[in-house]
Amino acid sequence: MGNGGVDTGDLAAAITTGDRRALARAITLIESTRPEHRAQALELLDDLLPHAGGATRVGISGSPGVGKSTFIEALGLHVVDADHRLGVLAVDPSSRRSGGSILGDKTRMVDLVRHEAAFIRPSPAGTTLGGVARRTREAMLLCEAAGFDVVFVETVGVGQSETAVADLVDLFVLLVAPGGGDDLQGIKRGIMELADLVVVNKADGDLADAAGRTAGDYRNALGLMRPRWDGTPPPVLTASALTRRGIDEIWTTITTMAAEAADAGEQDRRRADQATSWMWDEVRQSLLDRLTSDGHTASLVTEVEADVKAGRCTPSTGARRLLVAGGPDGGTTTVAP
Repeated sequence: MGNGGVDTGDLAAAITTGDRRALARAITLIESTRPEHRAQALELLDDLLPHAGGATRVGISGSPGVGKSTFIEALGLHVVDADHRLGVLAVDPSSRRSGGSILGDKTRMVDLVRHEAAFIRPSPAGTTLGGVARRTREAMLLCEAAGFDVVFVETVGVGQSETAVADLVDLFVLLVAPGGGDDLQGIKRGIMELADLVVVNKADGDLADAAGRTAGDYRNALGLMRPRWDGTPPPVLTASALTRRGIDEIWTTITTMAAEAADAGEQDRRRADQATSWMWDEVRQSLLDRLTSDGHTASLVTEVEADVKAGRCTPSTGARRLLVAGGPDGGTTTVAP
């Protein structure tokens, strides 16, 4: 039993039976910033790791207004109707002032949230860059251990740091809206190069023709970029989440691509690289936590920030002072790039 009365063994056992309440409690535990909860979370994750890893992990991103929630509900209902169990980790924007989040996805996915084979968990992004919460990776492992064989990660929205989602999933789906060349120019090249599948959503009504033209524009653009691992450009499909048109083709494409990547060993390679990246992300974030939680270094942070603001030292020198102070026994700390 961990500190604070949480029996991680019992919690792990309940999760492996598919207990939704236990899963929700576990995700709350891993999202906690209290040190005693962190120790319990690590113990729980170690217990459940042998039960994780069996799901198809799909990241879904797109600009605000592209219809992510509607699309995820339409695709999710198709997935559960095909006898899969689906976990949806929806990362909501957080207030930079209060830390609160909108957490509105459960109100938008009204049909999917009621389905017994689906589990939807909205989490605040906090200050983590990349449109994903710091503990999204761990929540994904918990969902897999609870028997969910498909996991969607919905991110906040396209931005310069949005590419972090590609370090979590097997397939990264980029949603775009019907539009002209200006919309294509507005999508960052980095996220385009990481996309495994591009979907032009809202291909219905008056926008149907525009969606077809947009799909052609993206196919041309992707053909000029670096190809995927198998030497081919990412497929570009059109769909209407509202009318459910094209949703079956998208799921067939996802499952086919995932199977091909698994057969070729690409999935194992990608997950191994992601695990290493995850470790170093945790090292960097833990160093920041140490700087702000330790009394000595916390006061030094305030002093160094004042020196940087006043121009008494460069930001690089300030960073070095903090790293030296935060290292073991006050020594230097090395963090891999």
